[in-house]
Amino acid sequence: MKEEKRKKLALVVFSGDLDKLFAAFSIATGAAASNMEVTMFFTFWGLRALKKKARTGKSLLGRLFGLFYGGDINRATPSKMSFGGVGRWMFKKMMKAKRVPSLAEMRQTAIDLGVKLYGCQMSMAVMEIPKEKMIDEVAQCVGVATFLEQAQQADVSLFV
Repeated sequence: MKEEKRKKLALVVFSGDLDKLFAAFSIATGAAASNMEVTMFFTFWGLRALKKKARTGKSLLGRLFGLFYGGDINRATPSKMSFGGVGRWMFKKMMKAKRVPSLAEMRQTAIDLGVKLYGCQMSMAVMEIPKEKMIDEVAQCVGVATFLEQAQQADVSLFV
């Protein structure tokens, strides 16, 4: 009997906004739970989802950037109605009241389901985020060519 080939999803995560990260992890975990092979490639602002809660940057500009944009997945704010952090608080409160998992819990579910998490090497270099400042579950930090190989083999490719 011939074994059926698993379908594949390749997902580029460019945004670090709470609502967009939530959408990306919802799609990834749904696909993985449906027995799809899932690859997530985090670039620029999306790298927030993979960062540890640690300061980044070596140069003056890199340290300033790390300070202004700093934080991990728990510091993500909604793309609309942020209100200087109040929006994040409101969303988290509403999500908890509806028993919706947090972003950190969604990320952990993705990890538990075998979703492969990749950091964009170029974005990490520009933003001065070394691999050591990423969560341990990051499979690798790769260039776009590596992700494109994955995307070429995917049945579905999405950009969030």
